[in-house]
Amino acid sequence: MTDAPALQRRALVLDGLSYYSDGYTRDLRDGGIDALNVTTCHFEADYREACDNAALWLARTRAEDSEWRLVERVRDLSDAKDAGKIGIIMGWQNMRPVEDDLDRLYLFHKIGLRIMQITYNYRNLLGDGCLETEPSGLSVLGRDAVRLMNELGIAIDLSHVSERTSFDVIELSDKPVLATHANARALVDLPRNKSDDMIRAIADTGGVIGASVYGPMLWDGDTSRRPTIDDFVRQLEYLVEVAGIDHVGFGTDLPAAGDLAKTAFVAANRRLWSGISSYGDAFGHDIPARYPADANSHAKLPAVTEALLARGWRDSDIAAYLGGNFARVLGEIWRD
Repeated sequence: MTDAPALQRRALVLDGLSYYSDGYTRDLRDGGIDALNVTTCHFEADYREACDNAALWLARTRAEDSEWRLVERVRDLSDAKDAGKIGIIMGWQNMRPVEDDLDRLYLFHKIGLRIMQITYNYRNLLGDGCLETEPSGLSVLGRDAVRLMNELGIAIDLSHVSERTSFDVIELSDKPVLATHANARALVDLPRNKSDDMIRAIADTGGVIGASVYGPMLWDGDTSRRPTIDDFVRQLEYLVEVAGIDHVGFGTDLPAAGDLAKTAFVAANRRLWSGISSYGDAFGHDIPARYPADANSHAKLPAVTEALLARGWRDSDIAAYLGGNFARVLGEIWRD
């Protein structure tokens, strides 16, 4: 049987979404993570806050003793791995910092932003999030933004975006689109999860869906049973069944932080999704409790690789899931 640690060392391991990082790397090192898409500013940040946080990461990656390498093109992923660095793809989960000035996309692309989610749960000037009760799809500004993101080579993320807005993006985009951290609604009926039609539509663009270990998106509602890795693998294998092995990855939605109790995003939850509350009431509201106990940090993610090997997954399919699929598609979007 293939050795899981050896397989992870050979593969490019790319987390499609980490919602916060303070630069802490030990768990990433222990889990064999080579690169990750980090949400570099708060979900509801304005222009100034987004600029300040991008500046922080540029300084962090350019420090003489930095463990990080900025990823702006696909070859930076392998270069970072070869150099023993952790690659950071700077990303957003809400395009609020653009406001109504699309020229700002040129600036943010220039300084290294490479993945942007149209909106986060709620409505902004571009379109609607998945929690809006009367979704109206992409605005005219949103349509212009999609065209410009395609032109610049900025990947479009649909994870928290409403179904109608997502279908508008898919119809308009001439590049693959992503759902960096999303599961299947057919298994867990939540607005944050994706319908089978949406999963297929993302795959049909050539895009990738990153399965998430986030507890509420795995949970069957049984307050006596916290989700486990088995629930995550069930979601992952369903995504493979619907989308195909070439269109799946993983996007943990985990933070990469040294002190989870003090993360900026925990202290600044400006609009907390109500769906978290019932899960938290059952299993705890601290950050580790929001995930399966056997997958609540990046350090524990090799256990997923071991589970897939035990279920008979081929090495090549595991390597595709671990990062090969995301890397291939990002190369197409970034024109690298």
